[in-house]
Amino acid sequence: MRFMTETLTERQKLILALVVREYVDTAEPVSSGRLVKNYRLDFSSATVRNEMAVLTDQEYLQQPYTSAGRIPTREGYRFFVQQLMGPAELPSHIQQMIRHQFYQARHDVDDWLSLSASVLANHTQGASLVTALHMDEARLNHVALLATRGRQVLLVYVLEGGEVRQQTLVFEEQIPQGRLSGIAENINQDERVKDLQTLRVMIEEAEDEVEHEVLSVILEEIEDTDLISTGNVYRDGLTNVLSEPEFSDPAAAQKTLRLFEDRSVLDDLLSKTIFERDSSGVQIIIGGEGNWEELKNCSVILAPYGTEKHSLGAVGVIGPMRMSYSRGVSAVRFVSDLMSELLTEAVAS
Repeated sequence: MRFMTETLTERQKLILALVVREYVDTAEPVSSGRLVKNYRLDFSSATVRNEMAVLTDQEYLQQPYTSAGRIPTREGYRFFVQQLMGPAELPSHIQQMIRHQFYQARHDVDDWLSLSASVLANHTQGASLVTALHMDEARLNHVALLATRGRQVLLVYVLEGGEVRQQTLVFEEQIPQGRLSGIAENINQDERVKDLQTLRVMIEEAEDEVEHEVLSVILEEIEDTDLISTGNVYRDGLTNVLSEPEFSDPAAAQKTLRLFEDRSVLDDLLSKTIFERDSSGVQIIIGGEGNWEELKNCSVILAPYGTEKHSLGAVGVIGPMRMSYSRGVSAVRFVSDLMSELLTEAVAS
């Protein structure tokens, strides 16, 4: 691509960065005079205009109509993200606030996922997408059994990857906590990989009827989980995107709405950017990058979450190409890192 081979001068880089910043803030074409005035540049409007013309020839900027100012192209945004944006990090007080929200939530992955979508939409003013845990096959990692009231027993189990589930079981008679703890310990100490096949074998081997029942319940729920390949998708903030001037046209708004709800596009996007690559970093797709026609007017920022070895899900935001990439990248990176941290802690506990 042109932006990977052209060399820009420091002044051209500054002007491109300022055009991106100004256009993100105003959604209006940026003139040379406005840049000189707003940023008190130490060179003339004519000099800025000449440099903007060079940037236009090199396809980093474009002029929407004659005598108008300039706006960034997809290549301009890409150069900005790769070369000019610099380190992106949420302010420490925002990080602390988000972290507090997560630790106040129940120890439940569904709560974390829903909160992730809300936090991302709020802090980026974009539309957020958060996928549930994505695994080829769910595996049991840890079991706890707690006697509650009368004949009720609380079953809590953790799947590989950190998803925590719980269910209340009712038995014909009250079961002492000592027996329940022994059953849980027996299951947890089994060193086999507890996938579906192993769980079926463990059920056949179980001599204790309560252990048999517990394993059967877990197996049934995991089988139901595996019927859904990518799990639920948590969404928030669609109105943020539809309120942007780029989507004021009903046809553009409708196309964006379909994109937000079309699982086939999302699955293809995730498989090619996150899961197939087992990516460990933030991915930025600007204007579809020639691969997704549905995204040609949008940009997407994605990052995986999961354990040290596997990407188990993804968090991301969608907005117009004229989005605040610094804010989006910092929020997506922080939330994905926090989700990974919480899941790692859940597995270890």
